Amino acid sequence: MTNWQNIEFSSEELGHYSRHLSIPEFGMEGQKKLKAAKVLAVGTGGLGAPMLQYLAAAGVGTIGLVDFDVVEASNLHRQVLFGASDVGRPKVQVAKERLQEINPHITINVHETRLTSDNALDIIKDYDVVADGTDNFPTRYLINDATVMLDKPNVHGSIFQFEGQISVFNYVDQEGNRGPNYRDLFPEPPPPGLVPSCAEAGVLGVLPGIIGCIQASEVIKVITGIGEPLAGKLFLFDALNFSTRTVKVKKNEDNPLTGKNPEITELIDYEQFCGIPSASAEEEQESVVPEVSVKEYKSWIDNGEDVQLIDVRKPYEAEIAEIGGELIPLDEIIDNADKIARNKKVVVHCRSGQRSSDAIKKLKEKYGFENLYNLKGGILAWSEEIDESIPQY
Repeated sequence: MTNWQNIEFSSEELGHYSRHLSIPEFGMEGQKKLKAAKVLAVGTGGLGAPMLQYLAAAGVGTIGLVDFDVVEASNLHRQVLFGASDVGRPKVQVAKERLQEINPHITINVHETRLTSDNALDIIKDYDVVADGTDNFPTRYLINDATVMLDKPNVHGSIFQFEGQISVFNYVDQEGNRGPNYRDLFPEPPPPGLVPSCAEAGVLGVLPGIIGCIQASEVIKVITGIGEPLAGKLFLFDALNFSTRTVKVKKNEDNPLTGKNPEITELIDYEQFCGIPSASAEEEQESVVPEVSVKEYKSWIDNGEDVQLIDVRKPYEAEIAEIGGELIPLDEIIDNADKIARNKKVVVHCRSGQRSSDAIKKLKEKYGFENLYNLKGGILAWSEEIDESIPQY
């Protein structure tokens, strides 16, 4: 961190931060430490949106934004940095504009890229604190390992439906004691597909606001040294029944990164570690599953071909958007194989094409179906290429 004692403020800044300056435990010293600090936010979505607004307003001097995504309509119920006019624009660009409006006295660095094992160390090394607002396990393990290797604290948050959790990993207290990291809490990732994404399982719109604001609070505590950060603790919040719980997180001697016998000394292939096929492996798997584009499927229908359509999404998804077909959720597909025709083309679809591909693999393996086609891109592709009135969610 830049030498905070040499930090100075303009009269405009003093006015902006006046309510901070009047807190005895915070005051000018705390504000100077914020201005001297550099915070990297990985993810500008559900968690990043509220967290970043409060970090910017609070006066964190330099904020880095890492995201490669664009704003989608389905983001707007929870990602409050963005509006309807921003749909299709890069999230980091929109976020920078909004944050500079909130506080013109700070610096915003944009990293419009996916965080990977190739670039993580180079990006993170220039920051004092990392705030993890990501929604997938490979990136969470990547951030954890990179922050440990670079000796940076990692303020982690995650959300699922009505529940959220927060912890501060790799934090060194004033006595020099280092707290646990993400691998102490989660030594192994869950099997692929066990934990559904927000797109599949949903998330209450206000939940990331609550958890993201607590993340911002923890970042400020780490920077300024006030209070007691959530190091060695995991805070759990349930919005449905408004219950909270804090559990202890202990160091694990078998941690492959920081345990007694470390095995990980450099960043690894985190998608492989989490059981996610590589791009080449995915292409190989996709080649095993026959596909049909949305345009080709529409031509079959327009030409009067007898085609059965199967929807493997959840019922609530069909209420949001549907293009017809018999609804048989993926987890019920094997038990309902008798409903699927064998004497004609059968097109299987879902939101993006992933679950429908999985359904076809299961049906081929279990019952030997050879007449199944995956609708490539699913409902998202149908909305983009065939009928824009179909909602993207």
